Order: sequence, then C-alpha cells, then structure tokens
Amino acid sequence: MLALVRRKVNCLRERSIINIGGRGNASNQLSGPYGIEFDKITNILYIADLRNNRIMTYEKNAINGTVAFGGQDAGVNKTQLSSPLGIYLDYLSNSLLIANHVAHNILRWIRSEHEWILMAGDINGVANSTPSTLQQATDMVLDPMGNMYVADRNNYRIQLFMSGEYVGQTIAGVAGVSGINASLLGSPWSLKLDNQLNLYVADTGNHRIQKFLRY
Repeated sequence: MLALVRRKVNCLRERSIINIGGRGNASNQLSGPYGIEFDKITNILYIADLRNNRIMTYEKNAINGTVAFGGQDAGVNKTQLSSPLGIYLDYLSNSLLIANHVAHNILRWIRSEHEWILMAGDINGVANSTPSTLQQATDMVLDPMGNMYVADRNNYRIQLFMSGEYVGQTIAGVAGVSGINASLLGSPWSLKLDNQLNLYVADTGNHRIQKFLRY
C-alpha cells in the first residue's frame, strides 16, 4: 500500500511541469497569490497577485506572465487595485470580477478596457455594514441570471446583489455578528453555487463549510 502511494506521488511530481512564481514583482514572480481562474477558451491563466495589487495572466506553459490589470501602488482610482483576492471569470461579459479586498468593493474589469467598473461596495474604498457597502469582501460568484453573491468577510454575512443593483440583501449571517450557530457566520471566505443554485460557503472562522438552499 505504501509503495502504491509513493508511485502516485511520484506521478504527480512528474506531471507538475510548470511552476509559476517565487516572491517578488517581476514578470515571473508573485507575492501572496490568491484567486485563480483559467479561461478554457483562450487557455490563459488569471492570478490575483494580492500584495502586488495586480492581476497577472499566463499563457499555457508560460513561466513569465503579463500584468493584465493594476500593478501600481494600492489605491482607489479606476486603474488601481487594493489587495485583490477572489476573482471570477464571466464569459458572457468578457470580464473578470475582482474582490478588491482592502478597498471593500467588488469590481468588474472588462478585458478590453483599462478601467474597472464598480459592482458593489463603496467606490472610494470606505468600509461599512449598510446594505450597499462591504467590509473586506473576499469572494463573489454569479448565477445564470447575473445576480451576484458576495462573501462580506468582516461583516460576517453573505450579500446578494440582484443584476444591475447596488443595494444588497443579506441572505446568510448577520451584519456585525460573528457566531457558531447555523444562522451565523464567522469570517466567510469563499463561495460556490451548484447547478440548483444552492450556495456553499467556506466559513473559515468556524472551520466549516455551510450549505444554504437556493434563495
């Protein structure tokens, strides 16, 4: 049995032929990478390079990448990012959604453009717990109707923004209240929807995965 496990590990090592990164800000380096998305049409890998405040792209089998967006100092103008975390590739709009963590908002970057579009949160990077604001959002996901679910980490809640709307509604957790019972969250980080639109939440602060039935 141990020999079989070793063979499987060696097989995986042999298949890991491309390693991207090493700490830094050069084209072959990253600093605190977090979110990744792979474009199945173009074979391009997108990486949220957290501490470099940028989105990097890598073509298939490439070691050196390209700064696709950001890459300046952290800031809130429409060409800057502030610690991007989760990213989500939206094929319908040819765009990438970005959880702009330290600026407390969600952005849409259309891949042919040079400026982002605000999707949720405060455009000036101000944190709050009102229905239209966020506090250190970490991830987001879209449903087929274009509605957006946001992991609003430091508000301990999941916000649902209907397509085209900037005022969200809390569908899980309670703003400002961290807890361990089934109706509360303790630092939600990552989100996924299944094909029935049930929502799965990585409730990192409570060391668990929560499933919420379709809203």
